[in-house]
Amino acid sequence: MTFSICVREEYTGEDGDTHDRFGVAVTTRLPGVGTLCPFASENGAVATQSFTNVELGRKGIDYLDDGLAVEDALRALLNADEGREQRQLHGVDGDGTFAFSGDDCHGWYGHVEGKNYTVAGNLLTGESVVDATAAAYEEGDEDEPVGKRLVDALEAGYAEGGDKREDLEIQSAALRVETTEERAPDPYYHDLRVDASRTPLADLRETYAAARAGYEAAIEKYHGE
Repeated sequence: MTFSICVREEYTGEDGDTHDRFGVAVTTRLPGVGTLCPFASENGAVATQSFTNVELGRKGIDYLDDGLAVEDALRALLNADEGREQRQLHGVDGDGTFAFSGDDCHGWYGHVEGKNYTVAGNLLTGESVVDATAAAYEEGDEDEPVGKRLVDALEAGYAEGGDKREDLEIQSAALRVETTEERAPDPYYHDLRVDASRTPLADLRETYAAARAGYEAAIEKYHGE
């Protein structure tokens, strides 16, 4: 029902130190995907989808926060899940990646693991959807905000056909980004959802741009002195 991307990036923060940021973005031809699939913390990002088990995302992030490696954390959760062959589960942490697509997911389904990112999808028009999503992320301008680049990546996959269920008009999309850098206030444009729309990615892009502009205006007004 979904395709999504999880990423980890290293960058230099406003404090001059090196930090990690983790992002996850997702879209589907059903409402409310942001309540079910994307999870992130300062230690990693996880997406749970197909026959979605929300606890895989919640517990996956909890395990990463406890210091487990992403492969160990997500594999352990799948091993304990009797419905794992219906699941897709993927994610990143500070050291690696993990991606799983069960044999009972509905086609087309599959995943890609790259350097510091994972992409997975099911009920897609074809493999080119995840390939285009991955390529758009890899080829994106690193000087652009990560939230914008994640939406760009989803739009590239959507342009390749995306979710094949064209009879379902109501769709959704979501974006989450977390970082090891402490900023006050936290950038609230890094946790956004479009819960029900016929144009979820266009709406998510517009929402992201507006939220970022609003944040920057608030910082200038209330913290600029």
